[in-house]
Amino acid sequence: MVVPRLIERKRDGLPLEPGDWTTLIRAYVAGEVPDYQMAALAMAVVFRGLAAEELSELVEAMLSSGDRLDFGAWPIPRVDKHSIGGVGDKTSLLLAPMLACAGVAVPMISGRGLGHTGGTLDKLESIRGFRTRLSLDDTLRQVRDIGVAMIGQTPELVPADRKLYALRDVTGTVESIPLIAASIMSKKLAEDLTGLVLDIKTGSGSFMPERTQSLDLARTMVALGEGRGCRTVALLTAMDRPLGWACGNALEMAEAIHGLRGEGPDDLMEVTYALGVEMLLVAGVETVRATARQRLEGIVQSGQALEKFVALVEAQGGDPNVVHDPDRLPRAAVRRDVVALSLGTVQRVDPRTIGYGVIGLGGGRQRTTDLIDPSVGFVIRVKPGMRVERGQHLATIHAQDDGSAESAERVLERAISIGEPLPVPPLVSHRLDATGLETLEAG
Repeated sequence: MVVPRLIERKRDGLPLEPGDWTTLIRAYVAGEVPDYQMAALAMAVVFRGLAAEELSELVEAMLSSGDRLDFGAWPIPRVDKHSIGGVGDKTSLLLAPMLACAGVAVPMISGRGLGHTGGTLDKLESIRGFRTRLSLDDTLRQVRDIGVAMIGQTPELVPADRKLYALRDVTGTVESIPLIAASIMSKKLAEDLTGLVLDIKTGSGSFMPERTQSLDLARTMVALGEGRGCRTVALLTAMDRPLGWACGNALEMAEAIHGLRGEGPDDLMEVTYALGVEMLLVAGVETVRATARQRLEGIVQSGQALEKFVALVEAQGGDPNVVHDPDRLPRAAVRRDVVALSLGTVQRVDPRTIGYGVIGLGGGRQRTTDLIDPSVGFVIRVKPGMRVERGQHLATIHAQDDGSAESAERVLERAISIGEPLPVPPLVSHRLDATGLETLEAG
């Protein structure tokens, strides 16, 4: 196999020959293909895409690069949820324990921060001692025992995606429908799921800013899941503003804990419940949306979801006291409030600018080897459409020193604009499954 020839072929808009992706992925995992060549090929895919046959072969090659979870004949439905990435998106932290309380097993494999977006694993690891690296055998045992596990990719699970994921994060090759679809679906299909719900973000802070792109990605991923016997549903949700108030790993972890207490921000809880309802439906444990929503709300209000999260944290070596006292999470040395300089309506809170601002504070990675500071970030108290007065509190910066806080102030100046009211997109706009597309326009 001559890798430069494959790069040239894809660069010129031609599909690779059958078997090429299988051979290439096998060689890449074995260390026989250097990162610089795979990065060049990934960039060619960004510009040229993949034919359906290529994408199917790539997903299968990535799946076959390692071991998979195998629940055998276990009759409990197994459902996961995955977001393509968003700023302030901590819904997985709420959904996993909630669904585990509803008779659904949740073997959730999550990722780290990618591009300007945060990662579920980084948020979980802001809890002292929390282990996101479990063996497949330990994961199977834990899911059978308590109904849920939240892990990263183990060395034996889809190693091809683990390598590609880290490479794409630092080479500008994140925003590609086939690469996003292959990455997510290879991990999810390796979980031996009976159902999958996808949160497809759309808007300025999404990897797919245009709705047409988001729908194309949703169709691609639903087809991949359904084609392999996994019932798959996608919701399109807004990412033209951060989800919830908190942006930054420990700050988001604290907000998720408040959400499990029933005290989360309205927008976060609305998207969480919308996704959770779909998870109950694909699991087959509920058939009516209203009933499914009531069930989830009851699980939160009764305290079951919070206690399940305590069990999850304990099972994976974390400090369970954090769940009852989120102030035990890492805290930044400097906190600085930012106020409105004018009267008006919030027009924009740009999530992409906020996401890169978190990275600038040290809360994300610019290189694959970077360590992150879980304590830093923003708590933004306004949303587009809100009326604000001069001097009103807009946000709090959490930084490690005054210089970083000053830089973060300039980030917020760029991210938050105030003026005349502008239209605000709905939180959940579309639902897509194997039968077709439904417009929801739910606010």
